Amino acid sequence: MSNIFIGTIPALMTPCTAERKPDFDALVRKGKELIEIGMSAVVYCGSMGDWPLLTEAERQEGVAHLVAAGVPTIVGTGAVNSREAVAHAAHAAKVGAHGLMVIPRVLSRGASPAAQEAHFSAILAAAPNLPAVIYNSPYYGFATRAELFFKLRRQYPNLVGFKEFGGAADMRYAAEHITSQDDSVILMAGVDTQVVHGFVNCGATGAITGIGNALPREVLQLVELSRQAAKGDAVARRRAWELSEALNVLSSFDEGTDLVLYYKHLMVLNGDQEYRLHFNESDALSDAQRRYAETQYQLFRQWYANWSAAA
Repeated sequence: MSNIFIGTIPALMTPCTAERKPDFDALVRKGKELIEIGMSAVVYCGSMGDWPLLTEAERQEGVAHLVAAGVPTIVGTGAVNSREAVAHAAHAAKVGAHGLMVIPRVLSRGASPAAQEAHFSAILAAAPNLPAVIYNSPYYGFATRAELFFKLRRQYPNLVGFKEFGGAADMRYAAEHITSQDDSVILMAGVDTQVVHGFVNCGATGAITGIGNALPREVLQLVELSRQAAKGDAVARRRAWELSEALNVLSSFDEGTDLVLYYKHLMVLNGDQEYRLHFNESDALSDAQRRYAETQYQLFRQWYANWSAAA
């Protein structure tokens, strides 16, 4: 089983047509562009892809388009019931996707470890040849701990690791109690503000990124500096923290409820007009939010140009 969970992996957003339907051609163009820049794979549909706003058929059509275009694709399995999550996993395996991001059961019995074990098991069993990571996030209302993780892994060897979307303490828990038990278990830094901490202090092998959609080269550089810092390179460590700090406001959009609105707006600032619309017309940044994002984006770009020139 090949390991797709390495390197830098953007969580793709879903561009919209004028009718506010998924624009699969634009989705594929962006996926291919990011791979050509240096990303190792893409995720679709995670929360960045607006999975709750798409139909089951729309999500699977997007996956099929990406895979057919040769884009290494990790499929999000978020759903309000286990049957649909299993259907997404089975479809991913059928069309030749490269991995699964297994999202906990939400709403119904979401806090129950027994319910989550059954949910995870059903997804993993539906695609036994696809490597999978559990998406651990406080926003889903359930924290997968070491006992459950290894119980699942003993039965489903395709469970290869964690995407940790919690903060610094959650990342450290995963490193201290899960990945340090088994060197073959992967830890992905799943929140943009914790990339350096994830690599340097927690042994992450990759990063799943939101801001990397808008600033792919800068995020690739951040991950590479973090890799070097994790090997003891003091200069790389200093530069990684400098770059992370400069990115901090833009990266922190990843932690809020308006993350898709912000990152689509940054894409539009880059010239990607197909990201101007959202599926719900009422989903929009306020004028103040938009001005703030634009100010911070311009500030980062100016800083980055000067910082790069001074290197």
